[in-house]
Amino acid sequence: MSDKVKLTYGGAVNAALARCLEQYPETILYGEDVALPGGVFGVTRGLQKAFGERVFDTPISETAMLGAAVGAAMMGRRPIVEIMWMDFALVAFDQIVNQAANVRYVSEGRLSAPLTIRTQQGNAPGACAQHSQNLEALLLHVPGIRVAMPVSAQDAHDVLIAAVACDDPVVVIENRTLYPGAKAEVQLNQPPQPIGGHRRRRRGDDVTVVTWGAISASVQAAADLVAAEGIGADVIEAVWLNPFDTEAVQDSVRRTGRLLVVHEANVTGGFGAEVVARVVEAGVPLKAPPRRLGAQDTRIPAAVALAQAVLPQTAQIADALRALVKG
Repeated sequence: MSDKVKLTYGGAVNAALARCLEQYPETILYGEDVALPGGVFGVTRGLQKAFGERVFDTPISETAMLGAAVGAAMMGRRPIVEIMWMDFALVAFDQIVNQAANVRYVSEGRLSAPLTIRTQQGNAPGACAQHSQNLEALLLHVPGIRVAMPVSAQDAHDVLIAAVACDDPVVVIENRTLYPGAKAEVQLNQPPQPIGGHRRRRRGDDVTVVTWGAISASVQAAADLVAAEGIGADVIEAVWLNPFDTEAVQDSVRRTGRLLVVHEANVTGGFGAEVVARVVEAGVPLKAPPRRLGAQDTRIPAAVALAQAVLPQTAQIADALRALVKG
């Protein structure tokens, strides 16, 4: 296989899963419909044929899936569990928060839980309120869990490789709207990348924009709009939210003096507040009060027009950038 191939986001995830199953004999992959059907989004297609009984389907029980994964991880396996929708992970929060996150701590480091949870979240056309929530902040409140939200095909591939190689629990949050996107060149067969880090999607000197998840595309489109008006946005896309690259954000804001955080999750209690707090508490000089943009504090409607009214759109992000820079 060539080291560089053109893959969709979903194809990059599939390639990473295949590599992990091949590289780590102790790896197992399971979840609802991941084996013979190839996953509800087609991301695991062909893996059962290639790796046999190490890739298998489970009953509809997130509690059983993750409870078994914690035990298997403690006993030397390296499970990759797919939770079809992030909303459904709430059923198994005891297994994630009380069990997986605590293994190393309560065993005084004698045991670990090299467990990777793959899931997806975010709004998609026609999705209902139980399939549209953005819940990363719930996980980020819990010590012991690493959390990533890759946006590009390359990052989706690299993050998954790093997650499976990690000896602690990792939750990789993907987005269903990204799976079938345009193909992009992906570098394969390179060593696992370190956990942590960000991508600078655009460099500017007037305002720092921090974002993550699928809404990054709208942020970059808004930055393009205001660039034509002479406003330079420094766009930082957080690939890993835990660990979060606080220093990179602070360094950027020291240069621009302004901060906008954009995420798809609800504003209240969202991780954007933590990003703002880390900048303010560090005493970084600001030319304007920092601002957050996120979903309104309501459930996400199934109707496309209503969902667009609830979630930040490109024009709204551009207006926020203008307001921060021009006052």
